[in-house]
Amino acid sequence: MSKRALTTRLSYMSSEVAGQLIFCVISFYLLKFYTDVYGIPVVAAGSILLVARCVDALDAPLWGIVFEKTHSRWGKSRPWFLWLCVPFALAGALMFITPNFGPTAKIIYAAVTYMACSILYTGINTPVTAILSSLTPDSHERLVLTSYRMVGSKLGVLFVNLTVLWLVMRLGHGNDRKGFVFVMLLYAIGSVVLYLTAFRNLRETVADDRKRLSVKQSLCALKGNAPWLIIFLSSLFFWIAFIARISAAPFFFQYVMHRTDLVSVANSFDLISLASILLLPQFCRMVSKRTVWVLGLVTSALAQLVVAVGVRSHCVEIVMTGWALGFLVSGVAMAMPFSLLSDSVDYGEWKSGVRAAGLLTAIGAAFCLKAGSGLGGALPAWILSAFAYVPNVAQSARSIQGIVISCVWLPAVAYVIAAVPVMFYYRYERLEPSIRHELEERRRATAIMSSSI
Repeated sequence: MSKRALTTRLSYMSSEVAGQLIFCVISFYLLKFYTDVYGIPVVAAGSILLVARCVDALDAPLWGIVFEKTHSRWGKSRPWFLWLCVPFALAGALMFITPNFGPTAKIIYAAVTYMACSILYTGINTPVTAILSSLTPDSHERLVLTSYRMVGSKLGVLFVNLTVLWLVMRLGHGNDRKGFVFVMLLYAIGSVVLYLTAFRNLRETVADDRKRLSVKQSLCALKGNAPWLIIFLSSLFFWIAFIARISAAPFFFQYVMHRTDLVSVANSFDLISLASILLLPQFCRMVSKRTVWVLGLVTSALAQLVVAVGVRSHCVEIVMTGWALGFLVSGVAMAMPFSLLSDSVDYGEWKSGVRAAGLLTAIGAAFCLKAGSGLGGALPAWILSAFAYVPNVAQSARSIQGIVISCVWLPAVAYVIAAVPVMFYYRYERLEPSIRHELEERRRATAIMSSSI
């Protein structure tokens, strides 16, 4: 491996760590923070998560259009790391500042700051996905880069889960409101430094035609793009499952298992997924990408059944085994769409002649992440409210049932639904070598024509 290739891989990884320093806190702890720290009613907290994410999801296509019109001396995707890293980090810190407002004003403040942070996260995270198709034309190297990115994601999640609650306690001296403010400021600074590292070291080497695509032209890349549609549908339900699971985890371990001490440990099991992510390129050499992807989703659902067995038998060991297995295999299910989106960009260019990496990844990745996360955060909150959850007290049998549904059964069903469209992916996967060859021929011919003019 050349020094340049290693630098690219590590820098691409750092862009994901940067986002996770803030997004992980939001995904894992925001619902608990809103309800038990800031005092927002659980049903209102769930509504904030859904409405803000769904409104934010609508801006994903708008970001995609902006990215398609971006041309700078730094490239199409890379400059957004520079332009948005500070606003995103600042918005993340503001979410955890808790002014002493009245009940309605609290809800408004939480909704506005959450929405602002989510919109900026779409703006800075979508280029992390979109730039992949510009870093290399090689499908296998894209898988390797995606693996590095997922390693960065898991390292960021591990760091946050191992440090956030401890730092909140230490820096807040028993005042969680104060502790979260200091912690998020530290994470925000780290996020900015890592995004700037990615900006400095990454290079967009796959040339585009330098044309500013119209909205109509960009949408042509979606027309008839069946592999992209498969990725879109599967990703949407995957994120519903994944976020519902981790959002409900603090309630599950505190009130169902009566082991609050296991919250950080259980969420830190996310690191286990590194094992499957690092082996992802090898898996895809042994069997089809479709098969690897389906197995990741189906086994994620089966892991939820193991957790259910542990709950029924009141066995912490079985619960933790299922929880660890769920993280192990969900790494594959999470990584595959990010890699395959670049292949769907190639498919769109091959079919329509339009290379719209920004729009396809904005909708296929950012929209699915935001809409899925919004539903994944809101559904558990609404279920808890429907089953009479009351914060910071011993829960009734009914509310315990609601927590189990939110944390175990809702994710299991969503994982199964996510696997259904993937069954049809193989027919398009077989076309990838010929598509790549034909695109190279087209680009070569275009370069020859341009040089002769």
